[in-house]
Amino acid sequence: MSGNTSLYALVGGETGLRNLVETFYDVIEFEPEGTDLKMLHLRGMGVAHSRIEQFAFLSDFLGGPKLYAEKHGHTNVREMHVHIEIDRKAHDDWLNCMSIAIDRVGLDKDVGKKLMTHFRAVAAGLQNRP
Repeated sequence: MSGNTSLYALVGGETGLRNLVETFYDVIEFEPEGTDLKMLHLRGMGVAHSRIEQFAFLSDFLGGPKLYAEKHGHTNVREMHVHIEIDRKAHDDWLNCMSIAIDRVGLDKDVGKKLMTHFRAVAAGLQNRP
């Protein structure tokens, strides 16, 4: 893994990222590990909306095209989630579902570890309830 290669490229660009996001939301929608996260999404704009927005955000976040910023003018994850109560369980559930998705899409172990390091840092900053 080259030090200057973006995570976007390492996950497989647009196709790889779309596969990761779709797999992640399939876990949320259809598996027990995602049940509580699915309920959070259903109180908002729904899972289908989140699939689109997360793909756009992660494209920006991982060093690909700035899809989210072009549409919304920012990539402030705290602002995106201010209306959602995120407790430790939601934090842990999100990371667990993403870890499952990373394993399922068959990403290189080093790439998966690097992704999870970034995701853990962001998730820690989003928890807004004990």
